[in-house]
Amino acid sequence: MLVLHGTGVSSGIAIGKAYVLHRERPEVPEYALPANLIEEEVERFTSAIDSARNQLGRIRDHIPKSAPPEISSIIDTHLLILHDKMICEAPADTIRKSGCNAEWALKIQSDELAAVFEQMDDAYLRSKKTDVGQVVDRILRNLLMSTDEEHEQITDALDGQIVVANDLTPADIVLLKHTRIAAFVTNLGGPISHTAILARSLEIPAIVAVHNATRGIRNGEELIVDGKLGVLIVAPEHAIIAEYQRRQKDIIQLKRELTAIKVSRSETRDGHAITLCANIELPDDVKAATKVAAQGIGLYRTEFLYMNRPDLPDEEEQYRAYAKVVKAISGKPVTIRTLDLGNDKRVDGGNRGNDMVTVNPALGLRAVRLCLHDTSLFRPQLRAILRASALGQVRIMIPMLSSLGEMFRVLDLIEETKVELTRQGQPFNPALQVGGMIEVPAAAVSADLFAPHLDFFSIGTNDLIQYTLAIDRVDEAVNYLYDPLHPSVLRLISTTIRAGKAAGIPVAMCGEMAGDTRYTRLLLGLGLDEFSMHPSALLEIKRIVRDSNLAELGQFAQSVLNSRDTTELHALVDRMNEH
Repeated sequence: MLVLHGTGVSSGIAIGKAYVLHRERPEVPEYALPANLIEEEVERFTSAIDSARNQLGRIRDHIPKSAPPEISSIIDTHLLILHDKMICEAPADTIRKSGCNAEWALKIQSDELAAVFEQMDDAYLRSKKTDVGQVVDRILRNLLMSTDEEHEQITDALDGQIVVANDLTPADIVLLKHTRIAAFVTNLGGPISHTAILARSLEIPAIVAVHNATRGIRNGEELIVDGKLGVLIVAPEHAIIAEYQRRQKDIIQLKRELTAIKVSRSETRDGHAITLCANIELPDDVKAATKVAAQGIGLYRTEFLYMNRPDLPDEEEQYRAYAKVVKAISGKPVTIRTLDLGNDKRVDGGNRGNDMVTVNPALGLRAVRLCLHDTSLFRPQLRAILRASALGQVRIMIPMLSSLGEMFRVLDLIEETKVELTRQGQPFNPALQVGGMIEVPAAAVSADLFAPHLDFFSIGTNDLIQYTLAIDRVDEAVNYLYDPLHPSVLRLISTTIRAGKAAGIPVAMCGEMAGDTRYTRLLLGLGLDEFSMHPSALLEIKRIVRDSNLAELGQFAQSVLNSRDTTELHALVDRMNEH
């Protein structure tokens, strides 16, 4: 028996035989072409692009209407990448200028784009390099293979089997879902990739970042996948199989219980109401939020309006996207986070054309800093959000605030925008709430200074933890240091919550910590009364809320804050979760 560890990205337990999918990235040839064959080579490249579009189009057309909206939107994202000039036109220019073959021209462009993505400060956006790479691989295979379908190797009947691969594209996962696979395991990947998001949406147990899984596992070997803990067991003993079969039955029972509480009130046993909202990225994601009875949208990321395109979205396009969400959520609050991109995003509409080199983008011109640096980028978004506020309970959230000066400049711009809209006769909510995202330690420490001027706080734990501990959670050399229970992180969270309560403004949390069941009771004990998370996590958080006594948790939480020993601290949290 062998036990391997990776990152669990989709909960659930699967037991089945391994199907090892060997699909290495094609080797890219390089050769020069005579002048008379250049245009023919450009045509070959164009045909490969067309084939890739047709393949993804066919896959999209076969997605069931009952499937989660994330599936169609992610396939659409790959189609958008195929229409980006940097993918569909730049390689053709390279062929003409350099006289090289199409595969090599595409590789040159792909390497340049990958380098740009690597410099992005935001871990979530940086992970989109994978999507570009997957699209490039599809084009390469079309260039190197004789038919469109040769590389779609996973449409055979795989019912009940566990797919082990180096990596999987969103299109792969759609095809695999049709074969009713039990789970999948990959060598590569991370918790915020499209592949992980799709696995959660389709409720397929999955583990990523299991290094060398394709080398260490043989076809037909018995496997157990624990998608919650990220544990992969190879050739398990009978007693282990029996134990995991029992756990599978427990999970089925839990799903029944979660379905039953969907319409129940979100409140603790001692009667304290807790607000549970959903995080979304695209307008269609509202369907997933309403399916689990989310009490609103606690974080609407707007970056996707700007990505995978050569131009900027104008005010009307943004307004239509925001209006669609506001109307779809039927009167519940929608918190729209303003643009959270950096000056290094040169592959899409976030590019403002400057050639500055940022040594450390995470500490550079990003989020609200970029918006204030270039208000021509910011003003259309503010106008669109304010106009959408006439349709429902819209709130604005400002990311990465670190100084009072930034906050006051944003508030001034919002007031100026209101004056413009009033003069133009455009309706909006004059009492629209403005909040700050607490994700920089400086903002958490100074939360009492921000609170009197804002309507709410939302704690973004992903960045707050990284900035506090000076580590990048996607850097394998240091990500073991990423610890939401680090005393300094907990103190910053507690400081923010206390500052909000003292000022009489609500404090929410929209980072991944809010959707992790291990931390729910601790956060309740610290005084957090609004959580926002991926819709797939909401009902399980709700179950814990309904099974908790707030008075007891407050005492536990204080003990955790007072703890000087990390081992003791973790043990206290585990004890809290046993109650």
